[in-house]
Amino acid sequence: MDAPNLDIQLKTLPSQPGVYQYYDKDGTIIYVGKAKNLKKRVSSYFTKTHDNGKTRVLVKKIANIKHIVVDTETDALLLENNLIKKYQPRYNVLLKDDKSYPWICIKNERYPRVFSTRRVFKDGSEYFGPYTSGKTVKTLLDLIKGLYSLRTCNYHLSKEKIEAEKYKVCLEYHLGNCKGACEGLETEIEYNESIKAIKEILKGNFKDSLLQFKMQMKHYAEEMRFEEAQKIKEKIEVLENYQAKSTIVNPKISNVDVFSIMSDESYGYVNFLQLSYGSIIRSHTLEIKKKLDETDKTLLELAITEIRQRFNSNYKEIYVPFKVDLGENIKVTIPKLGDKKQILDLSLRNAKYFRMERFKQIKIVDPDRHVNRIMAQMKADLRLSEEPRHIECFDNSNIQGTHPVAACVVFKNGKPSKKEYRNFNIKTVEGPDDFASMEEVVYRRYKRLLEEEQPLPQLIIIDGGKGQLSSALKSLDALNLRGKIAIVGIAKRLEELFYPNDPIPLYLDKRSETLKIIQQLRNEAHRFGIEHHRNKRSKTALNTELETITGVGEKTVVELLRHFKSAKRVANAKLDELEAVVGVSRAEKVYNFYHES
Repeated sequence: MDAPNLDIQLKTLPSQPGVYQYYDKDGTIIYVGKAKNLKKRVSSYFTKTHDNGKTRVLVKKIANIKHIVVDTETDALLLENNLIKKYQPRYNVLLKDDKSYPWICIKNERYPRVFSTRRVFKDGSEYFGPYTSGKTVKTLLDLIKGLYSLRTCNYHLSKEKIEAEKYKVCLEYHLGNCKGACEGLETEIEYNESIKAIKEILKGNFKDSLLQFKMQMKHYAEEMRFEEAQKIKEKIEVLENYQAKSTIVNPKISNVDVFSIMSDESYGYVNFLQLSYGSIIRSHTLEIKKKLDETDKTLLELAITEIRQRFNSNYKEIYVPFKVDLGENIKVTIPKLGDKKQILDLSLRNAKYFRMERFKQIKIVDPDRHVNRIMAQMKADLRLSEEPRHIECFDNSNIQGTHPVAACVVFKNGKPSKKEYRNFNIKTVEGPDDFASMEEVVYRRYKRLLEEEQPLPQLIIIDGGKGQLSSALKSLDALNLRGKIAIVGIAKRLEELFYPNDPIPLYLDKRSETLKIIQQLRNEAHRFGIEHHRNKRSKTALNTELETITGVGEKTVVELLRHFKSAKRVANAKLDELEAVVGVSRAEKVYNFYHES
């Protein structure tokens, strides 16, 4: 039987929580989503006007809708998560899970062994983790080994075999690392007390172990067994040192999962911190690729479900930066002050650093993706109609009213294209007039590009405020380019961005990559213009200096510059070198001029 048309499917959807699945004409699942109210949520796809292009494409491709009704929102979250991972639909975010994480296993056996593993078996053993770093696992196992004497052998230590004296103690016993359970030298009760303490340490609770060791140390000291008391003291120091490193917040904050999110145009980065007895016992950051311009709320809800499932967390309370819908069984706290806010800020910092590290890695291994992300970000930040792949920035250099020049620097895909930089000597303006100078150079630049049929930039940046911007606009009007190229002015004082016909400036986040690129453009234009201005002044000053020497005419100056290439080399030349070029008489005049002064 063929599926009914979409109108009928939409009308018959239930108003219950559940998961919906969109299929294309080939029967391939292309999107999975969750909803408090299936009818309302799914209908919104077909009744709203979507700003995001990918969402519009998705809606056009929907040929069939299926849904699964569940009891609660929590069930919907879990089901959505599982279906996304199973089918990996084209228009869903990507949840990256490409490695197995290490666990610490306490084996289900008499005299349990404690070891690390990346495979979890349902054999009654207890598993702690998973940990995102093998280094963390090694540190914890080294700590446990230093505090408690556990067996490392894989003998089957049944009561009957020990009584039958089947095993003999090994080197570990003689080194003091094991108490000889295989020969019955340590009772099962004593051994299990150590295992109980180890479980508490793995949960982040050091209090009980510290108390027990302090009591032991005091007991040995009272019995004058000072060597044994010293060994216990060393264990206390090891444990306290580890606790000091792992405890960074209020010890009263226990059994809490902390989540924060940092996102850009293409990706979301969700950091997860798990706290137990004031210690961070786990940290992980999940990278999520956006497909339909998902909100931070949507991404965070999906990530929380995924991470808690992946790390097997059943804590009843979470800290998040804003309200999320996760069902009634989880207490959602949005910290505003104090230690709780501090730990949430720490989580956000971790997400930001992870994002920065990913950017640096991507810049090396996938430069195209890095450029695409920057361009998309600039387009959004600057409210442009297209990505600014080609940007040109203009700056005037007019120091002390002499030699007015201007510079135009060109960036392609966010990077300087130095071969396309251009300098302009101001021709039509008398005296220092920045506004008129800007009008001239912008006109000359784009008149030439039009005549030569060269590609025009998507964005022009004018180093200056409203006045400079207005002058540049006059030239665009004269060339009939107004509205065909985006143009903004940047004022130095407060980094204000001015747009044509908009009296209110735009202020970008001081840490944004868009502002950094604009500042780089502005600084590069300033540097390039100043360099050209300096060269003009130097050339004029040095040429004038040579011409002021009594008895040295223009012909002699040309001969000297042609041979020595610069006035500075003329000034540093030896007398015999000068004589070889212009003769004895004129050489003496030039040499004496520089060396007497």
